[in-house]
Amino acid sequence: MPLDSMLTMMRHAKQGGYGLGYFEAWDAYSMEAVLEVAEEESSPIILGFGGMMLDSEWLDASGVELLGAIGSHYARKSRVPVSLILNEAQTLEQTLQGIDSGFNVVMLDTSAWEWDRAVEAVSELAKIAHERGVTVEAELGRLPDATTEGIDDTTAFLTDPSDAQSFIELTGADCLAVSIGNVHLLTAHDAPVNMNHLRAIHERVSIPLVIHGGTSFPAASVAEAIQYGVAKFNVGTTLKKTFTEAIRCEVADWSPNVDVHEILGSHKERDLMVVGKRAMKERVRELLCLYGSNGRA
Repeated sequence: MPLDSMLTMMRHAKQGGYGLGYFEAWDAYSMEAVLEVAEEESSPIILGFGGMMLDSEWLDASGVELLGAIGSHYARKSRVPVSLILNEAQTLEQTLQGIDSGFNVVMLDTSAWEWDRAVEAVSELAKIAHERGVTVEAELGRLPDATTEGIDDTTAFLTDPSDAQSFIELTGADCLAVSIGNVHLLTAHDAPVNMNHLRAIHERVSIPLVIHGGTSFPAASVAEAIQYGVAKFNVGTTLKKTFTEAIRCEVADWSPNVDVHEILGSHKERDLMVVGKRAMKERVRELLCLYGSNGRA
């Protein structure tokens, strides 16, 4: 199937009262996991890769092109509506390379940038992307990060509703990721999200909203978030933890003479990556059902 417009998919989600899941992949196995579950559950899906955790030099050299090739391959095979996002690119140049590499959604992480620089970059990106039929996700506000010591909120700040309205008017971005107490990388407990703050943003911004830090977003707040304009939830950390925990348990049962050809690169049942993929699929399935997108394709 050809790629679908993420903006159109988000509008359908808002009309239908459900959320889309962007389940961040990091290789072919993880992307297979996401797509297979979406097809099994008849759910529209956002496929893609993120730049936040990747080495910038690798991305600049050939990484964006490689990720685009992997994502485009799976997206073309999809039997459900699908968009392909390059999420949290580190530079404007990476987003432009992403467009050239087959991504039909790009997101430049400007959360730590000064206002004028962010407006200028996202405006330029939106102009170029829209000429190519590509959706632009922007971000205003900065999420705290979870650490081994707790939550580091020293540089974090909530999205200002008035600033959000101005930012969208100035840049022409298609959807907006917001900071309402959601936290990157948090797995120990639910994030302390402020739904009244989300409602205030929704009252000023008409475009679809996005929640990053979906791993720790409270399940009990998902329906209310959708009511207040959220059309997409980004999930990453819980997927990697689920994947690696399954591998860890598998390795614990190995004998010293394990067949290395069986457990690495075979794509058979005992392939370590297949073991991780099976576990990841069930986590994705849970979240698709939570967001209500299952059966909506």
